[in-house]
Amino acid sequence: QEEFLVEISGTTVTVTCPFENEGIQWTLSGRTEATTEKKERKFIMRDHDSAPVNLTCSQDKKNRQLYLNARVCANCEELDALTVAGIITADLLITLGVLILVYYCSKGRKGQASTAGNTRPRGQKMQRPPPVPNPDYEPIRKGQRELYAGLAPRGL
Repeated sequence: QEEFLVEISGTTVTVTCPFENEGIQWTLSGRTEATTEKKERKFIMRDHDSAPVNLTCSQDKKNRQLYLNARVCANCEELDALTVAGIITADLLITLGVLILVYYCSKGRKGQASTAGNTRPRGQKMQRPPPVPNPDYEPIRKGQRELYAGLAPRGL
């Protein structure tokens, strides 16, 4: 089946009718009803406002209709595939360079010991004394059993 060709550039929308011959009548309906007297295959809408429109191109007694809901942008830039691929490649190379730089900078510091923070002699390791027990959890001594006697479970 024949299809319309739609090209969007900035706020200009160009629609090409699927009919091959000249003498094409265009009808634009949407917000404003308009019929063009142009007999060309291409219909150009300048300063399109992104509003949906119905386009009809007719030749002799044949009609083709198109519902056009094209979003346009006045200050957008068009990028081709090569530019996008170049941007992605450059980003990956820069990221890889930073990773290599960080790797080699951190590799040199791995074996070095700092002398300022280490003042203890390296000889025999000294053991720390045991931590001071918490007085809340002190073991029961022989003379204090009656203090805790009231905490036993009571039978009902």
